[in-house]
Amino acid sequence: MSTPETLAKQMVSSLSKNWWVLALRGVASIFFAIMLWTLPPQESIETLILVFGIFAFVDGSLQVWTALMDRKSHDNWVVLVLWGVVGIAAGIMTFTVPGLTAVALLFYIAVWAIAKGVLEIIAAIRLRKEIKGEWLLVLLGLISILFGGFLMANPAAGALTLIWVIAMYAFVFGVLFVALAVKLKSFKPEQMDI
Repeated sequence: MSTPETLAKQMVSSLSKNWWVLALRGVASIFFAIMLWTLPPQESIETLILVFGIFAFVDGSLQVWTALMDRKSHDNWVVLVLWGVVGIAAGIMTFTVPGLTAVALLFYIAVWAIAKGVLEIIAAIRLRKEIKGEWLLVLLGLISILFGGFLMANPAAGALTLIWVIAMYAFVFGVLFVALAVKLKSFKPEQMDI
């Protein structure tokens, strides 16, 4: 068996054992979207900065935790750690520089979304032979990259439009992550030859 196939099986095993972490990340993303949709517009930018920082930090921390829990049994744990570190770094930067302008935050979120999307597509490519429904992870990656590209291409978009776009992205991302978690919950890693 080739190394990419072994890594893919290890990643599937790790994700299926920790399916609940993916579900929690999805629920956090949905909650983030609902908060943005329900806040008054004048409070939205300040809250967006704070909530984005919390969301990115929690999402990244959960990803790192998942990777570290399986580091002794899986070779690909470093990729999963990097995936999480992107989110943690985004969260820390948001808290350490709270005076970010809307445009700076826009580019910041765009870079985070693109990096996250690329890592999600890499993970999906490695998982394509191991699980059915890996297209959800590819879709997550593509949506993240398109979202980041949209934000970079439209920096002058109004703050309210930005908030609604970010909320929509977070909601779709959350729903897809919950769907992926449900698929992984029913997956039996002990049936694989690792």
